[in-house]
Amino acid sequence: VQLQASGGGLVQAGASLTLSCTAPGSPFSRVVMGWYRQAPGKERELVARISADGSANYPDSLKGRFTISRDSAANAVHLQMDSLKPEDTAVYHCFADKYDRSGTYLEEIGWGKGTQVTVSS
Repeated sequence: VQLQASGGGLVQAGASLTLSCTAPGSPFSRVVMGWYRQAPGKERELVARISADGSANYPDSLKGRFTISRDSAANAVHLQMDSLKPEDTAVYHCFADKYDRSGTYLEEIGWGKGTQVTVSS
């Protein structure tokens, strides 16, 4: 499934942005959605993930600044980014991963082309 991400842009340090991502089709079942980011010359980094029941996870480095939310009926996930820093500059990709009833990861079912976030100092 091709996910469609939007909301990126150029902002100054300290500003906020909200990214959104949607997937077509019927509402997902047992699917975790989230965001990765990749900056030039750096490895891909998990930014946030949220399960179908709304449980969210973040790396310690981003806790308190980033908030993920989800509209499961619309297959949509949003990422509120506050107090942005130049080091947050990256291409942000949304994803969707399928799990079975026991919580075991099955496969990636969706990936977005990404939206550029640039934070100037």
